[in-house]
Amino acid sequence: MSEIPPETEKSKAELRAEKLMRRQQRNMHKATAEGFMAGVCAMLRPGDTVLDCGANMGVVTAQLAATPAQVIAYEPDPFAFSHLSSRFINAHNVTLINAAVAASPGTVNLMRAENFDENPQGASVKSTILAGGRSIDSDTSIEVACLSFLDILREKADPTRPLAFVKMDIEGAELEILEAMLEQDLFGHVRCLVAETHERKFKALRPRFRALRSAISERFAPSHVNLDWI
Repeated sequence: MSEIPPETEKSKAELRAEKLMRRQQRNMHKATAEGFMAGVCAMLRPGDTVLDCGANMGVVTAQLAATPAQVIAYEPDPFAFSHLSSRFINAHNVTLINAAVAASPGTVNLMRAENFDENPQGASVKSTILAGGRSIDSDTSIEVACLSFLDILREKADPTRPLAFVKMDIEGAELEILEAMLEQDLFGHVRCLVAETHERKFKALRPRFRALRSAISERFAPSHVNLDWI
């Protein structure tokens, strides 16, 4: 039986170590996000308005609904929205809207993950209105309503009465929204905004994401605009 060269053995060990480190970093990131969210919820008061953009199955919606704030949750995927509707049917402070949010309004094509049919509950979180995503079935899509987040922001808030909190997990559509908010100086309309960005999912957009992150980190504290929430 031939021996495995030391350099090959070392390479395998390094790969295992790197995998463990990545897992630990993900766990730490998740714990930080959960702590951040708990802090936000503890500070919400009657009269506050919060938005959950990309509510999916309602994990964050439920946390926000347990506070005195008024919660508006947006979810475009009909499968996920049906679960939201059942889950929050008796929640007096939750308004559900079956629509996507983006920089511009209209009707858009919602594309789902390649494994949606096999695991709709797990895969629905990946549904996106942005073409070119990794592991997304672009050949089949469904038409959904899309609302302008910028219009929503102007309608519901301004610097004298900002939204208390916005959570944004909208599978790539956050890029144009956040770019437009920077350009139009709209971050003063929100006390705290957290977003999951999707550079890994959209390789071609990575330079724009890097530029966005740089611009936001120069102007805003993470307690105001947090792009590393998850």
